Amino acid sequence: MEKLSEYVKVAEAAEILGVAQATLRAWAEDGKIPMHKNPANGYRLFRRADLEQFLAEVAKPLKPR
Repeated sequence: MEKLSEYVKVAEAAEILGVAQATLRAWAEDGKIPMHKNPANGYRLFRRADLEQFLAEVAKPLKPR
């Protein structure tokens, strides 16, 4: 596992993405965004790089039909 500073908990990750914590949890459970669990306490953790990549992907314009 990388440095713990490269990870954020649910509240901070939800704030970064601009969504509710429940929405982020649902996306993580559905596999839409990578989630890791702290082996010591079971907290959900999200890598900052994964959040940035997710934002970049959803910001891409849709392809015209």
